[in-house]
Amino acid sequence: MRCKPHALFAGVCLLLAHVAAAGVPTGLALPPGFGLTVYAESVPGAREMAQGAQGTVFVGSTKGEVYALTDADHNGVAERVRVIARGLQLPVGVAFHDGDLYVSAVSRIYVLRDIERHLDDPPAPELVTDRLPGETHHGWKFIAFGPDGALYVPIGAPCNICDPGPDHGKLIRMRPDGSGWQDVALGIRNTVGFDWQPETGRLWFTDNGRDLMGDDLPSDELDRIDRPGQHFGYPYCHQGDTPDPEFGRGKDCRDYTPPVLKLGAHVAALGMRFYTGTRFPPRYRGAIFIAEHGSWNRTRKAGYQVVVVRFEHGRALPPEPFLIGFVREEKALGRPADVLVLGDGSLLVSDDLTGAIYRIDYRP
Repeated sequence: MRCKPHALFAGVCLLLAHVAAAGVPTGLALPPGFGLTVYAESVPGAREMAQGAQGTVFVGSTKGEVYALTDADHNGVAERVRVIARGLQLPVGVAFHDGDLYVSAVSRIYVLRDIERHLDDPPAPELVTDRLPGETHHGWKFIAFGPDGALYVPIGAPCNICDPGPDHGKLIRMRPDGSGWQDVALGIRNTVGFDWQPETGRLWFTDNGRDLMGDDLPSDELDRIDRPGQHFGYPYCHQGDTPDPEFGRGKDCRDYTPPVLKLGAHVAALGMRFYTGTRFPPRYRGAIFIAEHGSWNRTRKAGYQVVVVRFEHGRALPPEPFLIGFVREEKALGRPADVLVLGDGSLLVSDDLTGAIYRIDYRP
């Protein structure tokens, strides 16, 4: 693979090979030694990803379908892209648990039983619960099973800025059968990505800041839950130190949990995962990769990249650009939505604008 320095980031390798698939942007850039290939195309509206026990990659979408991608010969390219569910309402979230695939669909959670044994004849989605709020504003749900075996489900605020009341603006968990709901954290505007740190077991999540406070306020957040029931400030306080112009009157930001890191205003930080593989160099092991979907109403675009948050002596360092090149002359060529560490240690990135799934490998 040929490589030359990228004009925007010193020491970043500009990759020109292996991205020639239809509709996929060229000129995506990674740090030296990393390579990028197209793992799969034709996954319209690709959002959250999950890997099954037999290696199948499941992808939720904004288009009403759920996909299964299989790489039978383990060459880093999915030979088959199957649709395993159709006609669901924004089935963005997917989570694999004990052989079953759970799918979020705004007010409902479904499950496809024993899915990897039935990819060619998928079962009808079985309803787990239909008790979630039905608003589509921040109603698209990233879901995941925690180390406790519970399904974690966000309930975003049904607005840009409002008092969401007790039924919105939080993260909950439930048993796999949909029972036993519990609030995990409050004061969350809209989290579309979370993961558990392997060393500590603590839950970290991204949260999108509100709009219409200007180009540079407030920042999206990277947060950590240290105890159940923490309140992270929404709608009263943003980014840990900025009272809301309307709902922050009479409030003190010190009464709420501040973010671990500010990620930048309007970058739309979505899917995030801890890097648990060994394929990447040691400096990336245990780090957090975050997909930044990108701004929609900023004067100049922000986000549109994958960043990495590394740790030094247990402290999270500021985010560093990792995969860039999705914006050219203020035109969006792609929009990263999620990241997923595969069993072989490579990293997948979903792009809901082009419908592509990229695979990042390290091969110095």
